[in-house]
Amino acid sequence: MFDKCFKLLYRHPSQTLRNRWLGMVGFAAVFLPVTSAIGAPLPAHTKIRLSVLQWMPTKGVYEQWGAFGGEYVVSDANTVTIPVLGSIDVGDLDNQELASEIAKRLKDRIGLVEVPATTVEIIDYSPIYVVGDVAKPGEYKFSTGLTVLQALAMSGGEAKPTGALQSSMDVTRLVGDLKELDDATTRSTAKIGRLEAEMSGAKVLDFSKQLANADPFTTAVYRQEQIIFEARANALERKSKSLLELRDLLDEEIRVLEEKTKSMDANIKSIQQQVDSTTMLVAKGALVATRQAEVERDLRSDQNNRLDITTSIMRARQSVSETTRDLQALSDERLTEVASELQAERATLVQLKVKRETSQKLMIDNLSAMSYAPRPGEKRAITFNIVRRQDGNVDEIGASETSTLMPGDVVKVVQSPAGGSASENQTLTSSASPRREEASQ
Repeated sequence: MFDKCFKLLYRHPSQTLRNRWLGMVGFAAVFLPVTSAIGAPLPAHTKIRLSVLQWMPTKGVYEQWGAFGGEYVVSDANTVTIPVLGSIDVGDLDNQELASEIAKRLKDRIGLVEVPATTVEIIDYSPIYVVGDVAKPGEYKFSTGLTVLQALAMSGGEAKPTGALQSSMDVTRLVGDLKELDDATTRSTAKIGRLEAEMSGAKVLDFSKQLANADPFTTAVYRQEQIIFEARANALERKSKSLLELRDLLDEEIRVLEEKTKSMDANIKSIQQQVDSTTMLVAKGALVATRQAEVERDLRSDQNNRLDITTSIMRARQSVSETTRDLQALSDERLTEVASELQAERATLVQLKVKRETSQKLMIDNLSAMSYAPRPGEKRAITFNIVRRQDGNVDEIGASETSTLMPGDVVKVVQSPAGGSASENQTLTSSASPRREEASQ
């Protein structure tokens, strides 16, 4: 409509008629309805769009004032901050009144002859929230005239209570889960006991205290851990014994080689004497030179054998060192392995305890739900409460399905237990509210 008025305005030759049209357009821009929410105050978090038009006589057209126009959000203090004008208190103003107020302030601030054409359009309101016994609690878009019943429909309707049969099946399943967790806890506890005994270097695993008055399952679990303890201890002992025997053999080999070295040294000494005497006889001509060569060859052969024996002794001693190192590493590796298993098993035991506490709580909740489950054909009573911020205070008021909501309202939906009444549930809700407020403070 504004576009048609502007075109007629630009084409008309009469300045007087044009001025009259300007006044009408300015009045329409400020006071004509732009949304269905005209006449309602603008609560906090309302998103608005401000448009300011300026008549340009030199161009003969209206132009937008981009410096002032744009989208704004009403603050928690119920104000809107406009460039140049600063903070404007919205108070109980609706969009028409706010547009008029902004136009007046612009006229006074800038010194305009006439009030500028100003519009305030509501883009979006603060959402409402639906909580309590509904299918899909959460945040929902607000629209004018929204009722409690419509909000209930938006949130999926009333939450469907768990039937007694379903709760009974859940309890049966949870009982089985608890039994399985208890068995796993028993196995984990027995394993931790066995690993702690291995860490301490115990020779015997004593579970007499745990087996006193124990049930067959627990007895079997602890017996199995004793068998594992003995098997691992025997395996470690066999490996250690094998390494010790190998080291003893190597020590014996070194001893034999050392004795052989002594015998070889004696032979070398004897042959050296023969070489000396043979050399003297050859020099006198009593023996031929070939005999001297034979004796010297025997001496070199014995000396080489002596070096081989020395090398064998060194190799045997190196093997003894490696065997000793392997024997020490065997014990260290076992301790490291046991420590790692013990740490992991303790973490597993903690997780099992947490799972058991959770399953036990779920079972108690299901048992409680079974006691409140509605009988076939029985309808549960439902009550509504609206939590609304007014004048800086938060109030909780009773409501019905036809109650009209405001932006930012929180709708509480409460279903009374089977056999309870709406009035009883309202009393319970009202008595619980002060305690919630005290807790929040």
